Amino acid sequence: MENIRLLLAEDDVNLGKVLTDTLTAKGYSVKYANNGEVAYELFTTKNLNFDICLIDVMMPLKDGFTLVKEIRKLDKKIPVIFLTAKTLQQDMIEGLNIGADDYITKPFDMNVLEARLQAVLRRTKQNPENTQTVFQLGDITFDSNRQTLLVQGKEKKLTTRETEVLLMLIQNKNEVLERGYALKKIWGDDSFYNARSMDVYITKLRRYFKDNPSVQIVNIHGIGFKLVI
Repeated sequence: MENIRLLLAEDDVNLGKVLTDTLTAKGYSVKYANNGEVAYELFTTKNLNFDICLIDVMMPLKDGFTLVKEIRKLDKKIPVIFLTAKTLQQDMIEGLNIGADDYITKPFDMNVLEARLQAVLRRTKQNPENTQTVFQLGDITFDSNRQTLLVQGKEKKLTTRETEVLLMLIQNKNEVLERGYALKKIWGDDSFYNARSMDVYITKLRRYFKDNPSVQIVNIHGIGFKLVI
């Protein structure tokens, strides 16, 4: 496996060591921080150039939400997965709204965690030749490779998850995208929490297109969504 540079922020030192050792054994290059301040210092360290961040929500000195907000000011594209013991819906939504690409609750299976890491990384690492990556959606230009929307001359950076959801909608434009299919293709399973995550991303994408009436994301009750252009 390609050497993936991963920033791990987790205040439970025992779990941090287990995650570091396990992910290192699987070929990741892991830099570990036991609080948010150290994690931010690592993220801003020259030449580390992380590929993905695995961030605990509840940490001393600087919590995970604050850390990711600061990371997003510097890099809107790097994939971020939150680790948390919280299962409250509002916490999940807050994490997604500030730019997380995925959200996994403790306790978790290491194989599930790695599958989530790989799923998030696939979009950022793959750039197949002869595959369309630039799409015109009304007056908006979507570049799936660069993960950007060009709206009235202004560039809007998307997260990896936003890119994946929008790309799947485009691939099924003017047709129904079945919710369960999309969840399994993007998240790996169609659990309640993943379904709520998808709803959050759909809401965010709708905001980006609100001033472009020629593009709509329509709810198909009980089935899924349709991108109408």
